[in-house]
Amino acid sequence: MKKGNHNNRPVELPNFCHLGVMLRIVVAVEAVLAAAGVARAHDLAAFVDGFVDVSALAQPALLLTLLALCGAGRWLRDLSYRTGVAATLALAAGVPALTAAAMGPLLITGQRLTPTGVAVFACLVGAGLLGYFNLRARALSPAITEARLQALQARIRPHFLFNTLNAVLSLVRSDPRRAERALENMADLFRALMNQANQLVPLEDEVALTRAYLELEELRMGDRLRIVWHDHKMPADALIPPLVIQPLAENAVYHGIEPQAEGGEISVNLYRSGDKVHIVVRNPVAADPGHHKGNRIALDNIRERLLLHFDLDAQLKSEQLGAVYQVHIVIPYTSGRERSPSPPARPDRR
Repeated sequence: MKKGNHNNRPVELPNFCHLGVMLRIVVAVEAVLAAAGVARAHDLAAFVDGFVDVSALAQPALLLTLLALCGAGRWLRDLSYRTGVAATLALAAGVPALTAAAMGPLLITGQRLTPTGVAVFACLVGAGLLGYFNLRARALSPAITEARLQALQARIRPHFLFNTLNAVLSLVRSDPRRAERALENMADLFRALMNQANQLVPLEDEVALTRAYLELEELRMGDRLRIVWHDHKMPADALIPPLVIQPLAENAVYHGIEPQAEGGEISVNLYRSGDKVHIVVRNPVAADPGHHKGNRIALDNIRERLLLHFDLDAQLKSEQLGAVYQVHIVIPYTSGRERSPSPPARPDRR
């Protein structure tokens, strides 16, 4: 159900089960009904009577339509984009038309809304809303390209790349297996950055990437960096946007560990509660961050991509809790809808 656009992001139907999508549809439909009522009414009393009467039909019809679209969401998103749009408009027109046929005689002002007229009206509003969601996705999609460029720039920062390479060189003779592992981790990082960033990935893949990154940081920072993972309740199959946890870990190292001579501890807590997936990253707060003071670009970028994929159903909260800085992400639990191809297996060098 995807087609490409100029930003190299597939255009797809919105997820009609997301709260933000539902709210936008409800507000848009009510606004159109109000505008139509103003155009037809000759005074305020007539507008109020007509709007209340039509809303008594529109609200049940809209609720049933949203339920139908949400229930058929997975099937619709598996179709090609054009076919998905046609099927969505058919549902958007058919459900209100059937509702009008059943409830039309109950309208108290004497207005008669024919099923055909309701279907045409619903189809036009639906087409306008699909166009809006399409344009909105295109407007937000540059965040994906920006995220890849920012992450790549961060990965090749001299202080990270050169120090890691020097650490690897120091291990080539004394611990060749560990040096080989470090080079493999670097390859995994760059491979992930070159992959398509517009598809959701399993949480376990993002965790594996983050572990590879932190292993490299442990190699160059030694005992100054301590990592605590709380992932025994992690829903491994949950789908999340790529490059979400790893940039948080990088920020934690750069802003929380490097400025402190004694180092510190980073904790990563991953768990599912109900239909939500929680990602919590904590790091110490440096007393004098100096040049390590953050500008929140990474957090803003992650927030934009969460908004793009999950709309209002996702949350990102960052705050300082005493001597600890915490980032808490909450996203809806989804699995098996869109999986990126697994990275090629590493050759066995034993």
